[in-house]
Amino acid sequence: MNEMTKAQQYNFNKLQKKLRRNTGQAIADFNMIEEGDKIMVCLSGGKDSFTMLDILRSLQKSAPVNFELIAVNLDQKQPGFPEHILPEYLESEGVNYMIVNEDTYSIVQDKIPEGKTTCSLCSRLRRGILYRTAKEIGATKIALGHHRDDILETLFLNMFYGGKMKGMPPKLVSDNGEHVVIRPLAYCREKDIERFAEAKAYPIIPCNLCGSQPNLQRQVIKEMLRDWDKRFPGRIETMFTAMQNVVPSHLVDFDLFDFKSINSDSGVINGGDIGFDKEEMQAPLNPDVEAFDPGETLNVVQVQ
Repeated sequence: MNEMTKAQQYNFNKLQKKLRRNTGQAIADFNMIEEGDKIMVCLSGGKDSFTMLDILRSLQKSAPVNFELIAVNLDQKQPGFPEHILPEYLESEGVNYMIVNEDTYSIVQDKIPEGKTTCSLCSRLRRGILYRTAKEIGATKIALGHHRDDILETLFLNMFYGGKMKGMPPKLVSDNGEHVVIRPLAYCREKDIERFAEAKAYPIIPCNLCGSQPNLQRQVIKEMLRDWDKRFPGRIETMFTAMQNVVPSHLVDFDLFDFKSINSDSGVINGGDIGFDKEEMQAPLNPDVEAFDPGETLNVVQVQ
């Protein structure tokens, strides 16, 4: 880490405590880590996974339960990938690690037509390899570095392009039921992670596969949310809070709530407050805030 002034050190310590607190709270809320866990920390070489590893190692020293960490990096054989960087860094930090070598890059390049996005196939291949590796090393949990902004971006991606009210859960069981995946940074803001990674001067390794695809739908959503965050401070926090306060009776999913049973004789209570009236819905809650027009932000995206 670079030399800091006293003021910079104070701000860094404050930021580190915030990330530790948010990560610890997410771990507690979702019971992510239990006594005796062996956690495979997926290390991509990006700011998020470096920060996750650092914070988990810090929490490990004071946690009320004992758990083991092993950092795992998947070398996908991208041309020019600096394969020496992660081993050198992890050894200097005294981290138990494993490098998995699989040429998924060639597979993606062969299967995906030029000009099409590679993320879908790349992520499926990577996920399969990481699941297999977790089983081989006896890991009880797989930790991924997705943060709060990733979760919100996924919500909007599914709403705008998938027709689903679906985000990215902080904890899940894999489709085959063999693995528990956790996202310890679920409560952490990306801009805090960026500041932390910059202060720590991690040896960041860019992804040559997806990093060169600026028109990805996720990138458009990311820019939209960042614009909202700049223009309307607090909006991102409110939206994330909304994901933790879901009211099925006030949505439109009849599989999630039994609307058909509601009638004057049923005695079923449907919430009491019917929500905003028409005048309130036609105008922003804050008169200084303009209404959002999705078309203005997303008309550059061509849905495949």
